[in-house]
Formats: sequence, C-alpha cells, structure tokens
Amino acid sequence: MSSCARIALFAATVWEVSAVRAALPDAATRTVGGRRVVVGSAGEREYWLVRTGVGHEQAAQASGWLFHQQRFHLAVSTGFACALVPAEIGGLLVGHEVLSMPANGDAGPEPLGVPGPERDSFLAFACGRIAGARIGPFLSVDRIVGRAADKREYARVTGAMGLDMESAALARESQRAQVPFVIARTVSDLLDEDLPLDFNLFLTAAGWLAGAGTVLAAPWRLRGLGRLRRQSRLAADRLTEFFRGYMTAMAVHHRPHRTTELA
Repeated sequence: MSSCARIALFAATVWEVSAVRAALPDAATRTVGGRRVVVGSAGEREYWLVRTGVGHEQAAQASGWLFHQQRFHLAVSTGFACALVPAEIGGLLVGHEVLSMPANGDAGPEPLGVPGPERDSFLAFACGRIAGARIGPFLSVDRIVGRAADKREYARVTGAMGLDMESAALARESQRAQVPFVIARTVSDLLDEDLPLDFNLFLTAAGWLAGAGTVLAAPWRLRGLGRLRRQSRLAADRLTEFFRGYMTAMAVHHRPHRTTELA
C-alpha cells in the first residue's frame, strides 16, 4: 500500500490552472492517457492538476477520465467563483456540498457532499488558518450568471454562498469514484455587481462573433472588462496564496490517511 496521498485539483480555465500551478512545488506536465496533467508533490502528498474546460459536461468528462487513471484521497473543485453573499474580491469560499440548479429554476436534488478524512483536514485548515474564509454550500448552474438581480434570486432561493459552473458535475463523479470532495474558490465577481457583457456568448465558437460585436457596439463595456480583469488577477493571487499555504501545512503537519488502496 502506497504512503502517498493523491489529491486531484480541477480548474476550468487556463487562468485558474495557472493560479493553482504557481503553488505546486516542482510541478511538471505529464501526458496521461492522451491528456495533459500537471503533477507536483509536497511531503507525502501528490497533487494532480487538470484543466476541465467550462461547464458541467466538460467537468464531468475530465474528472471521470482522471478517476479512471488513478485512485485519489481527495478531489478539489477550484478556480474563481461568483459570491452569493457579501464578500470581497479574492475572498476564499470553501464548499462542503453543492446544489445543482438547472436553468429553468427547479431546485433539483438535495445538496451533494462527499465526506472523508482528507476533506476534513482541508476544511480544518481553511477554517483555522485563513482569515475571512467562508465555509458553506455552493450552487452550480449551466450558464454564466452576469446580472446582479439573478445572483440575488439564486442566493434567496438556495442559500448558497458561491456560484460556479463545474462543481456539481465534479461532485457527482467524485461520488461515483468514492473520492471525498471539496470546493475551494476565490471571489472574482460580487453579489451586487453586473458583469459588463453576456459571457455565455463566448462559450461556443459561433458565439464569439456576436460577443465581439457586443463590445464594439458599446465601447464603454471595455471599462467593465478592465475592472473584471483586475478582479480576476486578485482572485488568482489569493488562490495561489491559499494553495501554497495548504500544501506547506499538509506536508509539515499531516500524514496521509491510508483508507484507500492506491493503484
């Protein structure tokens, strides 16, 4: 039985992956089963970082694939999030469960959580070491929510503290693979602010032209894009700081839980 605890880290975009990779000691890119994975280690923990792409479907495919390659002690959905509670840009939101809510507004199933000892250690670190960290449920939807009015309605209906597009799919695949699951994301946009344009247009190749046209038709949107870029940079810096602290603390103070036999 291996003494190495493997942690799977899933992030949707290049910018989010870069923020997490900056915290990984001795990170190297490997090709596994035809896909690129960033792997680094600290102490007796090994971290596998995978870019999923945006949305439920891509997150499910990427995580399902990874869980067939190796056995893991913990899966982490990470990157940026929209705050559904009063928060600051760069604030840390840690989710112990996630609710999937389809676009038609139906609440769907009960929140999904996958407990385990490595998740407990992760939550304990976030609660005990990170000033201002919020612990609670996340909401995962199938589109980018840009209107403040829609964010407030989601917050009212669900009671979630954070919003993203991948965590529900990642939690389901973690449950199937019997891997404890947690969410750790930093705030890139706030509850009461509107995004400068409809970013859903950019999720498909056909929508890029329409999205570019939206910006050209209203140049003032560039100011909003500049603000969002600055906010995303701060969120990225805070994400790197969190994972650097977490990985260092786990390497120094914790031995891996040997509850899962690794391949």
